[in-house]
Amino acid sequence: MTTLYDYWRSSASYRVRIALGLAGMPWDSVPINLVEGQQRSAAHLARNPQGLVPALELDGLNLTQSLAIIEYLDETRDCGFLPKDPAERARVRALAYSIAMEVHPVCNLRVAKQAVTASGGTITMEGWMQHFIEAGLKDFEAMLGEDTYCFGDTVTLADLCLVPQVYNARRWGVDLTPFPRLSGIMERLEALPAVQAAHPDVTPKD
Repeated sequence: MTTLYDYWRSSASYRVRIALGLAGMPWDSVPINLVEGQQRSAAHLARNPQGLVPALELDGLNLTQSLAIIEYLDETRDCGFLPKDPAERARVRALAYSIAMEVHPVCNLRVAKQAVTASGGTITMEGWMQHFIEAGLKDFEAMLGEDTYCFGDTVTLADLCLVPQVYNARRWGVDLTPFPRLSGIMERLEALPAVQAAHPDVTPKD
């Protein structure tokens, strides 16, 4: 049995839900309510000492960190999330990392809340999110070619990172008009059943 410990609005969990769906793998979802602090419970810390989501129980393993989980799925289920060619694989990783390692960390709620608090209110949550998400998507747009998806004609690790980031952009009121390439890619991605099924609106919250 595959069990995913996640939170409906977690970008990292969202990536893994899409990956599992594309891999054709059924899973049981166990919500971990980040707002209520369930990620710091003894039970969850036992499965993920970082106190983060997602955590995935699969193949007798307890896997953490979304990109590591997705690469494990790719390597064990031949999902095609990363190309076989080393140069192409590096290209996909660069696209994925530009979101997962540049935009996502500074837009993590823990970081944003700390910035708002430390600023004494001169920084707003909305202003912080809009600034960093818009800047990150501008860079990402510049990295894209004219492919069907982020790289080539199949869904890769880069697409799995893009979908949750665009969800967050919309949530925080970022104008996506200046990003026609990634907007076109999103239209194609959002037509995929696995992407639709992973959306926060249809993810168990309790």
